[in-house]
Amino acid sequence: MSSLQRLIDTKSQRKISRTLWFERIMAILALLNLILVFFDLTYVPLRNFWLHRRIQVFSFEIGPFESEGFPVPIPIPDITPLYDPIKGIEPYRDTQLYLETVNELQQELKLPQELITGGLRSPEVEQQLLVKLREDLRSPEVEVLLAELRDRSEDMIDTNPFQVAEKTGTLERIKNRIRAEVPNEEDSAKEAFLQFWSEDYLAENPLQKLNFFNEEIKPLLETNYYRPIGETGDFVNYFGVIDFPFFALFATEFLARTWFISRRRTGVSWLDAMLWRWYDIFLLIPLWRWLRIIPVTIRLDQAKLIDLSAIQKQARQGFVAEIAGEMTQVVVIQVISEVQRSIRQGEFANWLTQREVRPYIDINNTDEVATLTKLVMQMTVYEVLPKIRPDVEALLEHNLQKILNQSPAYQRLEQLPGLGAFGNQLTERLVKEITQALYDGLHKAFEEDPAGDQLLQQLIKHLGEAYGTQIQAAKTLTEIQSLLTDLLEEVKINYVERLSEEDLEEILEQTRALRQIAQR
Repeated sequence: MSSLQRLIDTKSQRKISRTLWFERIMAILALLNLILVFFDLTYVPLRNFWLHRRIQVFSFEIGPFESEGFPVPIPIPDITPLYDPIKGIEPYRDTQLYLETVNELQQELKLPQELITGGLRSPEVEQQLLVKLREDLRSPEVEVLLAELRDRSEDMIDTNPFQVAEKTGTLERIKNRIRAEVPNEEDSAKEAFLQFWSEDYLAENPLQKLNFFNEEIKPLLETNYYRPIGETGDFVNYFGVIDFPFFALFATEFLARTWFISRRRTGVSWLDAMLWRWYDIFLLIPLWRWLRIIPVTIRLDQAKLIDLSAIQKQARQGFVAEIAGEMTQVVVIQVISEVQRSIRQGEFANWLTQREVRPYIDINNTDEVATLTKLVMQMTVYEVLPKIRPDVEALLEHNLQKILNQSPAYQRLEQLPGLGAFGNQLTERLVKEITQALYDGLHKAFEEDPAGDQLLQQLIKHLGEAYGTQIQAAKTLTEIQSLLTDLLEEVKINYVERLSEEDLEEILEQTRALRQIAQR
């Protein structure tokens, strides 16, 4: 039997292990899909980073003061050629032609990129380059390219090609940088560009001027792009092509999993099983894809890749605290309000007036009130009084002695020779006789006595009738109803509504402490 049990346990553990590995694989795939979703959502806002693959360190802008910091390159591959088509991003024609014209200018000047960006050069080589460049700037081809760049610069400022990509701020940065590099009396960006792309200005130091453009202006122009709008009125986005294989996988898994759940669970339909796995539906919705963080988090916890027990515990406690406070207040107020409504509608008076005429159903032929009264009194006489009898005698003796001491006759009696201790003995004897007589009387009263039981029941009955008759008086009943209603209202104001102001977290902490004590 033990061998069979071990075999069953081994098979069960293997099945659990296979299930856990399946859950982990699906959770990792869901996590990968979520990463792709967040990458897609952040690609356009962070495209400048993916394009240049560098970050600006210590950059800030405070009022008129601006610091670009310094760039720190990040060693990652350029993914923009691969992902730009997914987002429908194309090079903007005007800015692209602008950059191509600058490249043609550098080719006409026969300047390799490494010379423009700087390098180790001797003063003699530097001087020879400057002489050659100044000669090349006078060529007709270069003059045509400079004129074209001046026209394109003016058109760029007038037409704002950055508006489609929502990068108007980039154009402002370009204008600010060119004005700072080429100041003019009008403080005009157009005038600065016209002066910058002139033969005389570039001839001062062609390497330095072109290096400024390549380092400060060109990266900003490269960030501009064109993104067409589709028939839906939104920007073109082909992320659904990437997301579809995940959708097909998770949809198949969702249908299969819920079908197996409905087969294994008695009384659970396929629709019920789908509602059971409600969070997986977010993996199948093409809108608000960021909500997939919900099923991914749950799946990672179920696959034991992360532990959410602490978070779940805190969430449950917070939920319980809120619900407990609201429910307690609502339920108690509703009960008290219902009692007040009954009193105002006269149901209390009707209960008193109908007390004698309505039938009373007795299920055991016993007067419970009289029986309970007799049991309590018997317990008092036979169990409680013998234990407190010395205390009762001491109290009676003290009070009796105090009364006798106030009597002039007793005081004169104590002054007689030989009678000083007689008073104490008399008091003690008198107290014992009284308590013994009372105790014996109570014992005899609770002996089996059918006639006495009948008299007790009659007393209780007449006592209730007397109270009911007196309360039914118009003035008394009205006053009692008013007082009861006001009392209940004060209870609601002073106690029930105060429940919402209590620190329910402290109550939960006390509950946890009591639970730990009970477990010990």
